[in-house]
Amino acid sequence: MNLQLKLAELTAAHKAILAVNFYNFETLSGIMKAAKSMNEPVILQLSESTINYLGLKMAAGLARKGLEQYGITGWLHLDHGGSVELVKRCLDEGFDSVMIDASENTFDENVKTTLEVVKLAEKYHANVEAELGYVAKLGQTQNTAVYTQPEEVKLFTELTGVNALAIAIGSAHGFYKSTPVLQIELLKSIREVTDKTLVLHGGSGIPDVQIKQAIQAGISKINLATETKNIFMITLKEILAQTDEIDLRKVFPKAIDAVELLISNKIKMINSAE
Repeated sequence: MNLQLKLAELTAAHKAILAVNFYNFETLSGIMKAAKSMNEPVILQLSESTINYLGLKMAAGLARKGLEQYGITGWLHLDHGGSVELVKRCLDEGFDSVMIDASENTFDENVKTTLEVVKLAEKYHANVEAELGYVAKLGQTQNTAVYTQPEEVKLFTELTGVNALAIAIGSAHGFYKSTPVLQIELLKSIREVTDKTLVLHGGSGIPDVQIKQAIQAGISKINLATETKNIFMITLKEILAQTDEIDLRKVFPKAIDAVELLISNKIKMINSAE
């Protein structure tokens, strides 16, 4: 099943799937082990920074081989693609899904760029995600009072034909300075004007009860990044502070296990939303 069909199926059923960023072999391994143990599909996400770090072919190859080795149903997605050129490189490399993020441009410019990517992705039969509204990125002011409006969503999706849309309903990327409050009633209003897949970015740090409410109200893709790299690094630092071991093959496994536990709990929580 391609990702468009999977997301449409989840949207119709008021269910969601976890989309997790990985950064290296170890974080990927933790995600794979969790998906395997939970017997659940997963979307593997690569940001432009990780692609630059690992190299596109290496990053995509790790994801593909990971899914194959663990026998998991999964898809590879470009997270926050900043240019059409990067999107094309990822599509040529066989990505199942790409996100073009022109959300910081004007509405018309966002529509133009997104439409270009939608047309480009057609021959690859790839899923296309865009973003509408202000979902603060790392280092940006977490002004969660700027929300995506239903009338904008209706017009944007009709003009672009995009498959999935990340919306601003109170979340932000990175660590939260205070507990976020998702605008569930606004989300319900957005859900009423479109049948496209709605995506929640900035899933790290949002209370479980709010994520469940968001799924019930129409979110079908939950992005997770910050918590994954955070738990890996915290665990690794704790281990290194207690040992002089230099064999990374003995040091890394506990950090991988921590990622596995995190992802397993996230999948369990998402699946419990009713």
